[in-house]
Amino acid sequence: MAIWKCKNCGTTKESRCKPKKCPNCGEANTMEKEGGPEETAEKCGKGSRCKKKA
Repeated sequence: MAIWKCKNCGTTKESRCKPKKCPNCGEANTMEKEGGPEETAEKCGKGSRCKKKA
């Protein structure tokens, strides 16, 4: 699991996949992986537990 941090309000969330929006402020596309650069290919593909819509 990764820790994601909102670059707008600073809220953190633990999740396997990048959240689409911040659970606190509701802003979309503000969550960044904490502690390093964001990986574009999180384990959100086929066979994943994430609820990613194709």
